[in-house]
Amino acid sequence: VQLQASGGGLVQAGGSLRLSCAASGRTFSNYAMGWFRQAPGKEREFVAGISRGGGNTDYADSVKGRFTISRGNAKNTVYLQMNSLKPEDTAVYYCAADLGVVGGVTTSLSLYDNWGQGTQVTVSS
Repeated sequence: VQLQASGGGLVQAGGSLRLSCAASGRTFSNYAMGWFRQAPGKEREFVAGISRGGGNTDYADSVKGRFTISRGNAKNTVYLQMNSLKPEDTAVYYCAADLGVVGGVTTSLSLYDNWGQGTQVTVSS
């Protein structure tokens, strides 16, 4: 599956952004989906994940209560709604697809099979 992330940009602290990730090439509903981020000089980290059918989600502690992941299988798209953004949320955000897990969410970066190109999110203080 090919993934195309979009929606990043520059926003002030406390603001909101909505990231989108469009998938093509394979049956989207066969994949659990995840969002990861990588800040300069840091390792890529898990942000949020959603199961194939959308019934299960998981979040990093740092974004719980502020970010919401969702998916529209009819549109082959996964979303990340980011509210109450903080400067420490600044990073390149990547979407990823996991074919292996059934019914659950994978938080491990190494288990994701396919990656999008990333979209920059910058939060100013």
